[in-house]
Amino acid sequence: MSLEQNQVRGLSSPPSFAFQIVPDDAADLPKPTRGLMVGTAGDVAMITLAGDTIVLPGLLPGVQYAIRARRILATGTLAANIVGLA
Repeated sequence: MSLEQNQVRGLSSPPSFAFQIVPDDAADLPKPTRGLMVGTAGDVAMITLAGDTIVLPGLLPGVQYAIRARRILATGTLAANIVGLA
C-alpha cells in the first residue's frame, strides 16, 4: 500500500492529475481544475467551477495558477499549451 493511499487529498495538497487542455467554447473539461499552467504566455478565458465567466490576463509560462475552472473558452484565450492540474 502506498503512502498516498493512506492520505486524504484536499484542495491544499498538490495536484494528482495533469491533462492537456484544448480551449472549447461548448465543452466542459473532463474534470474541474485545481490549477493550470500555460506553455505560451497570454490570456485565458474560462468558466469557473462556480459559473463565473472571466479572463485571466497575461498568464506566464512556468507559473502554476490556482483556479477552479470547469471550461476553458476558445474565445478570448490567447495562451497556448495549457495544462490542467486536478
